[in-house]
This record gives sequence, structure tokens and C-alpha cells, in this order.
Amino acid sequence: MTVITALSGVFALGVYLVAAVMQTTGLARREPASRPLLLVLTAGAAIAHAVAASGLLVTPEGLNLGLFRVASLVALTTVLLVLALAISRPIENLFVVTVPLAIVTLAGSLLLDTGFEPIPSPEVGFSVHVILAILAYAVLAMAVCQALVTGWQERQLRNRRAFAVLGNLPPLQTMERVLFELLWVGLTLLTLAIASGLYFLDDIFEQRVVHHTALSMSSWVVFAILLWGRYRLGWRGRTAIRWTLAGFVLLLLAYFGSKLVIEIILGA
Repeated sequence: MTVITALSGVFALGVYLVAAVMQTTGLARREPASRPLLLVLTAGAAIAHAVAASGLLVTPEGLNLGLFRVASLVALTTVLLVLALAISRPIENLFVVTVPLAIVTLAGSLLLDTGFEPIPSPEVGFSVHVILAILAYAVLAMAVCQALVTGWQERQLRNRRAFAVLGNLPPLQTMERVLFELLWVGLTLLTLAIASGLYFLDDIFEQRVVHHTALSMSSWVVFAILLWGRYRLGWRGRTAIRWTLAGFVLLLLAYFGSKLVIEIILGA
């Protein structure tokens, strides 16, 4: 790890922490943090995070796709997507979840090495597949965060509980609309990721990765059924949240579950 990578990572962690404390403290005091300041702080942290992530992933030995490094990249992509979409969508509330995830995964990538052997010269097709997969994970992770916040909001409204944060959230109907917009984008990217894997990769059905392929396709089916149920049967609320969580759990198991077993438990 170079000095620039380490310093960028530490700087990103510090600024992320300031942004997280500022947002949560503002919500607790019923005085929401300044939105422009929150976006600027998070953007600054994300830029430093990107510098650190690039140094951790692209090494002299090749492309390092270790567990924590990929998790950090997915978290970074999620933060960047929230930043980009917050310009036109009321989703900055997702920073309450995505920023802590970025802190945890970045710290893990800086401090922990799972022993993954870098890939010397990845082919273009493989790189395209990885990029699409990371984007799919990031967008669907945003959808899960949105589902959790929406579910919490709906539960408090049903119980007629008055929390300060409720007044800072968009209407429930808007929250659900954003959730399904994210799911549509995420499913599209997941479709492209699976299709690129089938086209570019020769070992996608080999024994050591067949569970990854099967779980990814199962996740795709769950999300596809959810979107069909939304527009044909009007699924919403708890039903939509449960299907979203189920699909994402399958996706997590498909990649991070297998890497956890191989890199940490088995030490391979």
C-alpha cells in the first residue's frame, strides 16, 4: 500500500465520519444538517475514497479483487450514485445507511488483507463484466437502503408515532416510487452483468463458481417477479420490501458469501 493510498483512505474515513455525525445529530435535534454542506462533505470523502480504492485495487502485481476491496468499491459506487441522484431525487436520507457502510468497508480494505492473488492482466470482457456487476450491486444496495427507510417510515405512520426524522422524509408515495425506479435500474444492470458473464467468461458453470452463477440468476428471478408483481398486482409496502431484501440476500451470497468462504474461512 502506498503512502498516497493510506493518506487518502484515512482522510476519506475522517470526512465520512464528520458527515455521518452531522446528519444523525441534526436528525436527532430536529434540525436537519445543511443539505449543501452534507453533499460537499460526502463528495470530498468520496473523491478521497476513490483514490484509496484505486490504489488498493490496481496493484503492481495486477488487479486485486479481494473481499474487502471489492466491498469498499461497491460502497463507494453506492455513495457516488446517491450523490448524483440526490440532485433530482429526494434520496440524500440514504446517506444515513450508505456512509456508515463506506466507513466500515474502506476501513476493512485498508486494514485487512484476505490473501487474494491479483489478476495480472484481466481481459476486456472480464473487466466489462466486473464493472457491470459492481454497478448492479451498488444500485440494488441503494434499493435495499431505500426499502428499509421506506418500511420504517410506513411502520411509524401506521403506529402514528411522531419522530423528528419523519418530517424530513419525502411522502411515502414518493419514497416507494424512488424504490421501484432503483429496482428497475438495478435489474437492468444485473441482466447485463449476467449476460456479459455468459458471453465473456468460459468458466461460469464450472464447479468452483457454479453456485455464484446459480445464486445470481435466482436473485434476478426474485427481482423480476417483484417488478412484475408491482405493475400487474400492485405490490407495495411490506410485500415489496420483503422481496427486495430476499433478492439482495441472494445476490450477497452469490459473490460476497462465496468470497468470504474461499478467502477467509478456507484461506484459499
